[in-house]
Amino acid sequence: MSKSINLTLKVWRQKNSKTKGQFETYAANGIDTDCSFLEMLDVVNERLTVEGKDPIAFDHDCREGICGMCGAVVNGQAHGPQRKTTLCQLHMRQFSDGDTIVIEPYRSRALPVLKDLAVDRSAFDRIIQSGGYVSVKTGQAPDAHAILVGKEYADLAMDAAQCIGCAACVASCPNASAMLFVSAKISHLALLPQGNPERETRVQEMVAQMDKEGFGNCSNEYECEAACPKGISVSNIARMNREFLSASRKK
Repeated sequence: MSKSINLTLKVWRQKNSKTKGQFETYAANGIDTDCSFLEMLDVVNERLTVEGKDPIAFDHDCREGICGMCGAVVNGQAHGPQRKTTLCQLHMRQFSDGDTIVIEPYRSRALPVLKDLAVDRSAFDRIIQSGGYVSVKTGQAPDAHAILVGKEYADLAMDAAQCIGCAACVASCPNASAMLFVSAKISHLALLPQGNPERETRVQEMVAQMDKEGFGNCSNEYECEAACPKGISVSNIARMNREFLSASRKK
């Protein structure tokens, strides 16, 4: 049974990446506990608009936990306190009446703030463009299915393919590393026969682009796996390192 709660929000407000930001405090009263976190922000924004104030900017799209657009740091945790949950699927019943909630954007030099809670994730797009694709022509669907894939590899590839590119791994890593994201994209294709033609060039080019974007390195903190809403395993990072070492030796 739903109920209403009253909250205090401390929200990071910043006009763009070149201006200084600061926390501003808002009262969020009468919030239905069946609301999602983003719906709660919608309610607050409606009230700010009525008051003639600038609404809080935040990323969102599908609001079904599959697009990777939403994301913010809630009380120090990317996507909030519930494990394996995106911000849009986090419900206000996870909070209590009278709570103070601190909301801020992902912090990384490679993910500059666009406005308030919205960050620029185009660095991820450039990493994918550098090699996260296959050139093999599979023809129609039946032709693609004619290539047999062992169940173990198919399962591992599917696990890696679940990555939605939300950047929670970057936000949670003390080094702002993108290695969980990049390794998931590399593993997904390296584990499948369709990914073999570009296997060696892919890992080298994607890792090079990741470094070029200014992301940090992995120091085995495991914070990325804990924050990932899809539960992507850090074992993919080990696989990426093996792929990179093998490709470098052959080169």
